[in-house]
Amino acid sequence: MGYVAVKGGTQAIEESIKRLKFERVQQGKTIEIDRIKAGMRGLIDQVMSESSLYDETLAAIALKQAEGSPEEAVFLLRAYRSTVPRKHYSRVIESNDMRVERRISASFKDIPGGQILGATTDYTHRLLDFHLLEESDESVREWLRQYSSESILGVETTTVQTLPKVLDYLRKEGLLPPCDNNDQEPDDVTRDSLEFPSTRSQRLQILTRGQTGAVTSFAYSVIRGYGDLHPTVGELRIGYLPVTINHPTADSEDEEDAYYIGEVKATEVEMLMPVTVEKEYGKKEMEFEIGYGLCFGQNETKAISIGILDYCLEHPNDEFPSHNEEFVLYHIDSVESTGFISHLKMPHYVTFQSKLDSVRRTKKDEKPEVRS
Repeated sequence: MGYVAVKGGTQAIEESIKRLKFERVQQGKTIEIDRIKAGMRGLIDQVMSESSLYDETLAAIALKQAEGSPEEAVFLLRAYRSTVPRKHYSRVIESNDMRVERRISASFKDIPGGQILGATTDYTHRLLDFHLLEESDESVREWLRQYSSESILGVETTTVQTLPKVLDYLRKEGLLPPCDNNDQEPDDVTRDSLEFPSTRSQRLQILTRGQTGAVTSFAYSVIRGYGDLHPTVGELRIGYLPVTINHPTADSEDEEDAYYIGEVKATEVEMLMPVTVEKEYGKKEMEFEIGYGLCFGQNETKAISIGILDYCLEHPNDEFPSHNEEFVLYHIDSVESTGFISHLKMPHYVTFQSKLDSVRRTKKDEKPEVRS
């Protein structure tokens, strides 16, 4: 279901739009697109993920137009996305080829290649930094000069580092089942409507497009007891994935003359789920299964939540709503949910008057008779 603006009095609507712009610029200042891109990294990543469109500049424009509202920015960006022609399909991207910036495991202290903390707020004190009130372009440039002089910046940004998957070592030990490639063409929820039972490719698409807060809330409910799951982060990695396309005239996927067109930043998580499996003669053993999450940009909470819900939806359970694919997938989309709630502001005069007339008739019928 899609939502568009309703028609109304033309002059009133035009004046409302003018007032909207006035509210944005009434202080006589505006924020430049480059500054949004430079200083709102987390918000940019969130909007790109929920819009299924990786373009920092377009996300910044949408955020400026929406005055910082993520829901409205996603609405704008998805609407723009629907007008863009699809000229190519990329080759399958192997996440092993990720140029890693951050990589941690909550399951193991020592992992091959080491833990890489990277950029994260996990170890900050979460106190307001009032020095930001005085921050200026000049002070930022001076800080960058000092940072560069410590010989850290060059190492972190120029070293191309690809690392093996932590879970591959568990598979070598026989503690995890092998993960075979699935070469089946994935479904595309942006072109074909979702149907139930859904496929895993549909579920993962909708989860990564889902509203970050909604996805997180559903996953949180699972851990709190409204689901049967106690997950652990096997590996979380953030970095850049290379994107290549086939030669435009190539007919075969085996064509070696592919074009590298750039890279996208992504967060990938593999979650470990302990499960008890009943073997022969009633013997029970504990094994591990996997939940997978991936989204654009650096959004670790969302990627972890996707991994949790991926596993839940792979194992339906009528006892918990978090394991019900229709309940989860229909309620996490930001455009659908905010669109439906927002449409309640639109005129409902006819339907309400009908209800009002019914109430009046009911009240009239309930009046007691008065006899003299």
